[in-house]
Amino acid sequence: MDLDALRTPTRFLQSLGLSLPPELELQELESWWEAEGNAISMMIDRLGTPWLRAFDRFGRRVDEILYPPDYRRMLLQGYRAGAVWHAFEGAGLPTAFLVGYLTAFYDAGLYCPYTVSLATALALHKYGDAELQARFLPPLLRRDGEVWQGATWMTEAGGGSDLGATVETVARPEGSRWRLTGEKYFASNVGAELALVAARPEGAPRTVRGLALFLLPRYREDGGLNYTIRRLKDKIGTRAVPTGEVELRHSEAYLLGRPEDGIYLILEALNVSRVSNSIGSVALMQRAMAEAFAFAERRIAFGRPILQHPLLRRQFEERLQTLQAAFALAWTTVHMLDAVRKEQPPYSPRYHLFRLLTHLAKYWTAEQAVQTAKWAMEVHGGIGVLGEYPVERWLREAMILPIWEGTPHRQILDGLEAMARKGAHHLLMEFLFPEADPRVLEEMRERVEAHLRRTPEEQEAEAEPLFRDLARFAAETLIRRYLRAD
Repeated sequence: MDLDALRTPTRFLQSLGLSLPPELELQELESWWEAEGNAISMMIDRLGTPWLRAFDRFGRRVDEILYPPDYRRMLLQGYRAGAVWHAFEGAGLPTAFLVGYLTAFYDAGLYCPYTVSLATALALHKYGDAELQARFLPPLLRRDGEVWQGATWMTEAGGGSDLGATVETVARPEGSRWRLTGEKYFASNVGAELALVAARPEGAPRTVRGLALFLLPRYREDGGLNYTIRRLKDKIGTRAVPTGEVELRHSEAYLLGRPEDGIYLILEALNVSRVSNSIGSVALMQRAMAEAFAFAERRIAFGRPILQHPLLRRQFEERLQTLQAAFALAWTTVHMLDAVRKEQPPYSPRYHLFRLLTHLAKYWTAEQAVQTAKWAMEVHGGIGVLGEYPVERWLREAMILPIWEGTPHRQILDGLEAMARKGAHHLLMEFLFPEADPRVLEEMRERVEAHLRRTPEEQEAEAEPLFRDLARFAAETLIRRYLRAD
């Protein structure tokens, strides 16, 4: 087993047989991170939350997000490399996620701006009319320092899981535009030039069916601020992305798609982020293992490097297997997203298979990232908990991954719904059949079917063991495709 593959993201990707096209320039991006980006990232994490300058010297509201000077240089690396534009005019959506994987290996928080910018661009390209696309899409696809950023703002003070009950933002039509009034409590990548915003058209029912999706610019057509920032959040990790509280007061916005399809469009945007979350989780797993590996090679205990001790060596080998399986599961969702990205409601059965795999991947890879980061601290012993070394940072970063874009509870319940109402588990079993152990596959199929025959209350109460085992089964089956191809 090649533990050396842990050292860099490109080496790990190549160890699984992935082709890295030279035009993607991932090696160059990796070299920049090693030479400069690492130090900038660590500085940003140490300095903490960016600073909000709400007013200029003349008392005018400006709401500027201020960063250390090198932050913008670090941020632009991924945009230039194709974290967004590759999905539209380059080598395709999977290559955009390769840029994301490499970024998340070095800074999981920095991957968030690329993710929400990509989700914004995809929604605009798919559901915006020709005028909206011509006006707003080109700036999102720029490759220079003038590139625009996107954001996805759904969550309000009541929380994000029950959007039907918690979204209070009201949308009122005004000619070809809408006016939004309300507040967003967790607004990641605050300060972005464009945002996808969930709002309820005036008079719509107070359920998820009453929600619509809107495109909200940073500035009004007259040049004034279109939203204001109340404050920034002080988070334990992902400090490279500013998260704030946004106030909307008759803010100009544009409807995307049909109002009655709003919840589906919202979930499409969230599913892009869930796929990215899975990719970021795997990248963080590799980074934590790489740090532990580099330490274990040189730390001497009882006369030899601790890596040579049988117990720790076995742990490394087992965790590498889990890392490979987690990547296979996450990378499968990338390709499935690429395959269904043009579908609109009502969706095909293949889309519901994508949904189920995405819920499984988001749930399982995020938990594996937490456990791997915790284990990496244990490998380091006492110094693993010290803030002056990078190991504790990966645990802080990892703790956010299970929560962002839907907690484990949300993934389990939505995955259960995809199986109970859409029969997505049938397609999953067919999808896994070529590589699966027939006996284990049949046992898992029968276990799922038995679970779905229980009462709704029992299904929910007992869902987590089934969901956890189904995710692991899918991951450990899918990795055989990569190892076989290799």
